[in-house]
Amino acid sequence: MSRAILEPLALFLAPFAAYAIYLVLRARYPLEVEHWTGVRVSILTVIGLAAAVLGLAALNLFAPRGHGVYIPAHQENGVLVPGRIE
Repeated sequence: MSRAILEPLALFLAPFAAYAIYLVLRARYPLEVEHWTGVRVSILTVIGLAAAVLGLAALNLFAPRGHGVYIPAHQENGVLVPGRIE
């Protein structure tokens, strides 16, 4: 469950981190309010949302799928046999 939350969150926060690194490399203090105007934050938010949505779509498209038939859990001779994919 945490992977389902952390991956999109990391993709969303990546543009903000990249912009902060850009500010540091330009010898600017990244925590000053003047660098985080409404327009810049809006653009970074849209880029982050797009990255998160595209990342989830790519994960869904390229995720490995189980091949075979699911056999549910059942009892054989009084012994519980767990479910499996054959």
